[in-house]
Amino acid sequence: MASKINTGFTLIPNQKYRRSNRRSSDFSNTLDSDAQPLSTLGSFKALPLEVFQIILKYLSVKDISMLSMVSKTVSQNIINYISTSSGSKRLLLQDFHTLELHGRRQNFGILEHYRSLGLLFKRCTLLLPTKERLKYIHKILTEIPCFKFNGCAAPIQCLGLSCYGMFLQALTAGWDDLECHRVYNFLCELTNLSRKMQAVVCSKPGSSRKLELRIRLFCRNVLLDHWSQRSDSAFWLTRILKPWPMVNQARLLYIIFGPISPQDGQVFWQKMIEGPTDESSLKGLAEAIKLLYDTGTKEWTADDVISLVDELSVVPREWLLENNARLLILSGNSICFTFMASKAVNGRATELARLVVFLALVCEKELYCMDWAVKMMQKVCKVFNTPMERNNFLQSVASAFACVIMEMLQSIMSGDRDEDDRSFLNLFHLVHAQANFHKEVLYLTMGSVSS
Repeated sequence: MASKINTGFTLIPNQKYRRSNRRSSDFSNTLDSDAQPLSTLGSFKALPLEVFQIILKYLSVKDISMLSMVSKTVSQNIINYISTSSGSKRLLLQDFHTLELHGRRQNFGILEHYRSLGLLFKRCTLLLPTKERLKYIHKILTEIPCFKFNGCAAPIQCLGLSCYGMFLQALTAGWDDLECHRVYNFLCELTNLSRKMQAVVCSKPGSSRKLELRIRLFCRNVLLDHWSQRSDSAFWLTRILKPWPMVNQARLLYIIFGPISPQDGQVFWQKMIEGPTDESSLKGLAEAIKLLYDTGTKEWTADDVISLVDELSVVPREWLLENNARLLILSGNSICFTFMASKAVNGRATELARLVVFLALVCEKELYCMDWAVKMMQKVCKVFNTPMERNNFLQSVASAFACVIMEMLQSIMSGDRDEDDRSFLNLFHLVHAQANFHKEVLYLTMGSVSS
């Protein structure tokens, strides 16, 4: 049924039908076989709106989306159908909480439904200015409570914001940056997002835990997570971060991508301070940093990103250096080197030496190749201007190994031990890291001598 409707509208336009009436009857007789399609088209044009809407009930969202491109009149009729109670009930699905009972396939189905719905709205509102399109779409979507910033009572178990994000992605795909910027501003006005962000970045971390969670879910599920192109994700992340000073950018980055509590899904502020963390806790932050650094957007320089990393490492207070080292490793070679080179240029060789120790420790724990840490140190050595500065740095690295080992040993001897002996295990890994690090240095040195 769908194919007949589409074929009639696209292949036999009304103008051709009127033109054919002015031709001779002999020529018309030769088109007897076409008389029925032409008559059908004329009758279809005169169909009552109720009948047209009944036809739409038999079409999928994708088919309705294709049909909307036939003509302005058809598109307007589809818009009217969406506004009806039956059309709204059929198209604006709201079963966002029981889907987990049906498994991932059902979840995927409703997400794809809203992607198709976004494309339908994109085509129906094609002739409207961006501002008018957004107002109309908001008027329709406001019927869905789970699409609102505070609309859902159980946001962690809800797919509403993810469906909203899929809808928004399909709607704005291919729009230029200026139009997308208008979309972001519209959403900010609609949700009062900027004021909510100001409340969390200017207050004590964790003092507004529910609001932090809402901001995280809205930014991730609506604005960031559904783009296939990294440049698109970088654009929206830039819109979120750039209006704020660097210290607030770091706080927002932690809220949106930082580790969360497994119990309630809220931001885990003490994770980087209390003890060594794992890769999963830092992966989101590392990916966000790489996104800003690698996409080459003019709004972020390498210095901006490195400053952001430096600021992030003291949110909410100074991280354990091992966690800082792990983040740098996950962020990739370019960011890691640039961060270390910045310390070398700014005369922070002692901090840099301790960082090398913890890079080696992470490599030992995670079974990464230790020669990576040695080669990174070798590359950083070239940043120093004089042989004396390089020698002093190397001396600092050797001293830092000894100093960190003694600190850990003193902590254990003073009785500050965990129930699962994590402190002792950490010391064990560090001693092995030192041995393997110096082994790679010897290989590198002796290899250059023999050559």
